[in-house]
Amino acid sequence: MRVPSSRAGPDQDQAKQSGGPAVPGDEVCSAWMRLDFVKMHGLGNDFIILELPAGAVLPSPAQWRALSDRHSGIGFDQALVLQPPRRPGTDVYYRVFNADGGEVEQCGNGARCVAALLRRRASARMSAEDALLTLDSLGGVLQARVLADGRVCVNMGVPDFEPASLPFSAPARSSSYTLQIEGERLEAGAVSIGNPHVVLRVATVEAAPVERVGRALQSCARFPRQVNVGFMQIVDRGHIRLRVYERGVGETRACGTGACAAVAVGRDLELLGADVDVHVPGGMLSVHWDGQGEPVWLTGPAQQSFEGHVEIGASRDLNKSKSEQVEI
Repeated sequence: MRVPSSRAGPDQDQAKQSGGPAVPGDEVCSAWMRLDFVKMHGLGNDFIILELPAGAVLPSPAQWRALSDRHSGIGFDQALVLQPPRRPGTDVYYRVFNADGGEVEQCGNGARCVAALLRRRASARMSAEDALLTLDSLGGVLQARVLADGRVCVNMGVPDFEPASLPFSAPARSSSYTLQIEGERLEAGAVSIGNPHVVLRVATVEAAPVERVGRALQSCARFPRQVNVGFMQIVDRGHIRLRVYERGVGETRACGTGACAAVAVGRDLELLGADVDVHVPGGMLSVHWDGQGEPVWLTGPAQQSFEGHVEIGASRDLNKSKSEQVEI
């Protein structure tokens, strides 16, 4: 399959997309190249996973956007690039690129898919004692384990409620903040799960203004790197329903860090217990959090859809017929 690059913006706009920090020095593809990938998903939150050596040429933001297109590309919420470990004692370093081409810090469902893929590849030589995987990313180091039933459990680290950790402009840490959106006052909690989240309580997720409020908050000056926006309906202390607008993507069928953020905010408000079933449009995730200073654990399925390869190219001196060609 060959996919042309989008013409919507120069390569250096990476930092302007999902709001995550750009990584200087990356080389981007300027000629036709082949990428082998695995398509995976966690409850419908879907990814392509690529394995590339350190310093390899990466797709540009425009190329990521073209690949993420569900009509003319492969289609995905995020692309995960696996690279050799950068720290001792870790199994892999992975990078996360949103559908809009911007690089971001973390992805909970993506981490579970990475763990499931690594475990499957190493199953022949990995004992039960070795089944704990250590994953490194821009958002920090995580530990993951594939359970006997095939679900993946990930230690997502300690939730950070300090506004600067998101970052979020606020005078001091609070359990609830007032946000002004298009003349409307909204109450929300804010927390970092290695990436920035705000969580709004709603009466029903069906009626939640996910697109309108989620999109509006991406241009809110109080979130300089933009923000993931969760809409949480509390059923009881052990069950919530959740929809999430992900920065750089839009609403997704599941968001792992969003589930952790919702439970952390609910626990901070003393409305939830330590074990919570999180019902998202794609299914159910389980979150365990013992409270302040403790790591939050995310458990759910990770499934492989198919493997494939794609040829991409963005050099503007390519002849028109080749740059507009799509081969399947």
